[in-house]
Amino acid sequence: RGEKPSSPFVGGLGIRVVEAEFGRCVFECDITERHYNALGIVHGGLAATLIDSATGSAALTTQAAGGSSTTIELKVNFVRPMTSKTGRVRCEGKIIHQGKRIATADAHLTDSRGKLIAHGSATLMLFQDQGG
Repeated sequence: RGEKPSSPFVGGLGIRVVEAEFGRCVFECDITERHYNALGIVHGGLAATLIDSATGSAALTTQAAGGSSTTIELKVNFVRPMTSKTGRVRCEGKIIHQGKRIATADAHLTDSRGKLIAHGSATLMLFQDQGG
């Protein structure tokens, strides 16, 4: 609901939540040269972080207050590179299956024209409120 601030990790990368509803979460990021690796393109870890964040947050939208999750498997497929010319990217994560302890989710990372940059999936372990 936007009541909690983003984590320092994703905030430091310029990643922000723009939409969230039950079973779905969308992140955006404005690509700049600060995201570059030594090859002069955006480091693949940024796409992986966006996919991990979108899938994990999609799982969180299905849990009661106080619940949490952790990624136990992440698969990322890189389709095309990103550069500062890519501009704003959008990553939408959606739950595929959710049980009591395990959830699976998919995510698609696209540019502002809707062209696919990367896609991936995650398996997440779910935790109920631990009282602390």
